[in-house]
Amino acid sequence: MTQRWTTFFAAAAVLVAVAAGVGSAQQASVEELRVSEEYLAKAEQGDAEAQNRLGVFYSIGLGVPEDDAEAVRWFRLAAEQGDASAAQYSLGVMYNNGEGVPQDFVQAHMWLNLATSRASGEDRERIVENRDSVAQWMTPDQLAEAQRLAREWDAAHPRD
Repeated sequence: MTQRWTTFFAAAAVLVAVAAGVGSAQQASVEELRVSEEYLAKAEQGDAEAQNRLGVFYSIGLGVPEDDAEAVRWFRLAAEQGDASAAQYSLGVMYNNGEGVPQDFVQAHMWLNLATSRASGEDRERIVENRDSVAQWMTPDQLAEAQRLAREWDAAHPRD
């Protein structure tokens, strides 16, 4: 995993810790976080937030062995439920970098495009930058395919 994404996921893990009540950002250290059986049970029962967090944990080896393929599995489960703020974005990043899956710019763009359509504010701006960066590596046919896949996925997964 590139240093840039390791840093991103580590920061995300600290935010997860704060949200989960571990303490303030100053008190929460990445090393203190562990995946509990209860947390895993929530993810296995379909809790998208827990699934996304497990994806983060596996992507950086936080309380579990680092395993990009397992991270992708959890990100995909959450992303399929429409978790754009994190899982769809993270899945797009994994496809872009070829981490846990073969590098695939069409899939990367599709997931980043879906995440863009569901995000707002600074998060949306960051995702748009990443999506547009991926597009620079794509042919017009690949870009059209990614956009078609995103439209089809969106139509099959109506928003609440």
